[in-house]
Formats: sequence, structure tokens, C-alpha cells
Amino acid sequence: MGGLTVPDGMLSGNGGAAVLRADAAVLRGNIAAVRARVAPAELMMVVKDDGYGLGAVWAARVAAEAGVVWIGSYDIPTAVHLRDALGPEPRLFAWVTSTDEEIAAALHAHVDLGVGSIDYLERVIVQADATGYRARIHLKIDTGLHRNGLSAAEWEDGVRIAVDAQHRGIIDLVGAWSHLAEASDAEDDAAQRRFLAAIVRAQELGAELPFQHLTASAATWERPELRGTLVRVGAFCFGVRSAGGPDLSGIAPAAELIASVRRVDGDEVVVGMGSFDGLPSTLGGRVQVGTPAGPRDLLRVDADASRVAAWPGAEVGDEVIVFGRGGSGDVSPTTLAEAIGTVGEEILCRLTDGVRREYR
Repeated sequence: MGGLTVPDGMLSGNGGAAVLRADAAVLRGNIAAVRARVAPAELMMVVKDDGYGLGAVWAARVAAEAGVVWIGSYDIPTAVHLRDALGPEPRLFAWVTSTDEEIAAALHAHVDLGVGSIDYLERVIVQADATGYRARIHLKIDTGLHRNGLSAAEWEDGVRIAVDAQHRGIIDLVGAWSHLAEASDAEDDAAQRRFLAAIVRAQELGAELPFQHLTASAATWERPELRGTLVRVGAFCFGVRSAGGPDLSGIAPAAELIASVRRVDGDEVVVGMGSFDGLPSTLGGRVQVGTPAGPRDLLRVDADASRVAAWPGAEVGDEVIVFGRGGSGDVSPTTLAEAIGTVGEEILCRLTDGVRREYR
């Protein structure tokens, strides 16, 4: 073997560049597995970072068609975009503190807002009063992670302000929420005690909080006693488990990354996958990828291409599966991530715009 090179434009009209193939059937299967595991809690599927690189609108539409009634978007612009794309359903939740202009847009789009400070609460109330759109608010209590949220000393004031605005017909205080550190079971147990105590006090002050959500993917999966009435799960729905995290029975990567052979060069092949997000990659020599002849070592990852150990009969145009169900032992993004000390979400989210997305 040696010297065979792909002509320009020969491979899928993309010059041999990598393709991320997202599979709606796999995503639906993952969603079904998560919903079955968390019941009777309701699933909020999180589609932050543009649906973990797969496309937020695509993922949210698949989820809504599968019966998911809550979508978490992280930021308001994404939530507004989803509302425009999906229509009046499902319910959308955005929790990052935002500008007054974006708050007004969220209220117009009927987006539920996560509120983690007195200042943000008061700004939401002002915008709701000014626009005439009644705000739906989930008030956040800091349970120890210190990723914003009202402190225990602020909680009563925040609840009183929200309940007063609700009595004036400006907002609806519909939920309480927080984040867990997930550093240890003992810390998470203590966080839950603080969370439940805050809910009790809010109810004593006149709040009704039907939506109570404390857990994200890992704690939702492994600690059913911590789940509230609602759980926020993102990465697991996409088949990305936490680094060092639990075995995800019934969950598979919702996308596969395919790179075509551009050139056969002796005992190596050059494939059209370069560094993630233009950054140097240390994956070379650490993982295997799937080839028509089975697993082969990923030898090197350069800026615009990668080198893989060749196999008998390798040809230009052969497909190499970097991760996905057809890869080397069903390699997931987390498999690659753990090899270089990061998380699976980063592998997906660092795929550049040069990686074409395909949907099926």
C-alpha cells in the first residue's frame, strides 16, 4: 500500500471531512430509558451547547415528539429560538442570569426562568410588569455548590418578594431548584436537606411549588431518593456518560463521528478528522477507532487530519468510526474524553463547523 490519495470533492461532496451522524431513533431510545428510570419524576431534557453539538432544535423536536414536556436550554436566546422552531409546546426552562432585553424576550416566548438572586428576581418582576407577560419563576436556593442561588439568609426575602408579585398578578412562582456538587453522597444528602427545608419554609410563606428539581444527570441516575418532581438530564440522553460515572444500561451514543480515508500511506491511513476546535489533540496513541477490518490504533491527530494504523485492503473512501455504536467496542465520546482527562461533553462540543451534521 502507498501513495493513494482522494481526489478533491470525491467523498460525500465534503472533501473527505468528518461527518457527525445523529440518529433520532437512538435519541428516542435513550429518552425512553431515562424516563423509565426516573419515573414518577418528570424528565427535563437539557439541550445546552447546541444540543451537545448535535443541534438543539433537532434534539428538542425529537424529545417533544417522544412525549418530553420540559426542555432545558440554559440560556434565554436558545430558549427563544426553540420556541420559534417548536411552537407553544413543550415547556422551556432557561436558568442563566440575563439582560433585561433577553428577559423581555423570554416572557414574550413563555419561557420559564430560573432565578438565583434577589437582583435578578426584581428585574424579572419589572420586565413582567412592563410587558404584561406574566413570568413563570423557579427560585433557586444555594444548597452548598455556590453556583449562584439565594443563600439561606436571602431565601425568605426572595420568597416574600415573589409571593407578593404573584398576588399582584405579575408572576407565578412555580418551582424551586438547585444544583448538587456531586462530590460525595454525604455532601449531596446535606444539600437535599437544605433544599427540602427551603421548600417547607417557602410553603409556609404562601408559595406553591409543584416543580422541585435538584438533580442533574449523574445524581438523577444513581440517587433516586434525591429526585424531586422534575429532573434535569442532558448528557445521558445523548449517550454521553459522566467521566468515571455509572454504567448506563439502555443508553447508546446518539451520534457517531465518521472520518473517511483520504490517503493510504504505507502502514498508516490519513483520515479527514483534525483537532477538535482547532486545538492540539493528545488523543493520538491513546485510543482505537473502528475500521472495516475492526479496531485500529489512532496514531496521531493533527490540525486538519488524523493518522490511523492501516489494515489489509484499506482504500481511499473507507469509513473510520471515531466514536459511535459501530466503532471499536462501541466507543462513546466519554471513552475518548477519559483517555485525555476531560469529559465527553467536551468531545462533542469541540467539533468544529467543518464537521458536517447529518440526521436520520
